[in-house]
Amino acid sequence: MSPAHPENWPVLVAKGAADAQLLKDVQALVAAAEESDGNPPLSEQTLVTLRGADSGEQSLLALALYSPDEKSDPSSGQDLAGFAVVVEERDGNGVLEVAVHPSYRNQGVADRLVGELQAIRGFAGLKAWSHGNHEAAAELAARYGYSPVRELWKMRLTTSAAQLPDAALPGGITLRTFVPGQDEEAWLAANRAAFAHHPEQGNMTRADLEARMAEPWFDPAGFLLAVDSGGALRGFHWTKVHPRHGEHPAIGEVYVVGVTPEAQGTGLGKALTIGGIKYLQKQGLNAVMLYVDADNIPAVALYRRLGFTRWDVDIMYAPKDGR
Repeated sequence: MSPAHPENWPVLVAKGAADAQLLKDVQALVAAAEESDGNPPLSEQTLVTLRGADSGEQSLLALALYSPDEKSDPSSGQDLAGFAVVVEERDGNGVLEVAVHPSYRNQGVADRLVGELQAIRGFAGLKAWSHGNHEAAAELAARYGYSPVRELWKMRLTTSAAQLPDAALPGGITLRTFVPGQDEEAWLAANRAAFAHHPEQGNMTRADLEARMAEPWFDPAGFLLAVDSGGALRGFHWTKVHPRHGEHPAIGEVYVVGVTPEAQGTGLGKALTIGGIKYLQKQGLNAVMLYVDADNIPAVALYRRLGFTRWDVDIMYAPKDGR
């Protein structure tokens, strides 16, 4: 086998938060992949954890495959051809994500990384995300005995053509914006209650929240809180604006909408959803997107009624034998 083939390239293995050079290289790979695909190859939570902004409930195993074509020392900044990361949970389960630089695709980079992961860690308790559900990812999953277990839809609304209905807030509920330094704990409690059975959102910690608040996109003016007459938080719509990226225009996001159990069934969720979209429209954005589980029938139905259509899909894979 030629030294230029990925099977002969050394794999850099790291545990814990990424060091500065690896994080820089991963961010460059993510940007290149998103520019090529229109879809980020790693989840936001994974990037947060890579930066070390986690609560200690999770740990990381990262594998980096650098191309030796130009330089022999990975730390000197040579091309990161591919990257695999496992976010490990305390119960022994974990979630795998793999990203390959567009310039190194169809060369066996992902196979090299997954094969190395199998040798180092094994696949016990391991699920995997494919963001955008690329054909190559589906083929790779099948080779290792994985099959789809979850669909996360990305839906999009063209706001310039959207005719959004009016949706009044329930009686006694008013809207205000999130106040940094004041609302963190109340929001975390409401979020836990609203998403008690959600696999990711309901487990958000103070460190997770603060990491997102430190991001350039964070704007408390787009973080809408619904409070009752006593000041208790009953729901929220956290919006996000993705800046223009290469040829991809800026786009708004229904980042997360939540309603506490006490206010569910009152129409608050619909009112918050529409209120947040109208806020994004006022920012001059021509499109708004969101993520929703395909099997969340009520939410999908609501979004379709508002004019959203399915745009893309992320697929979670798990071993067929359930190991």
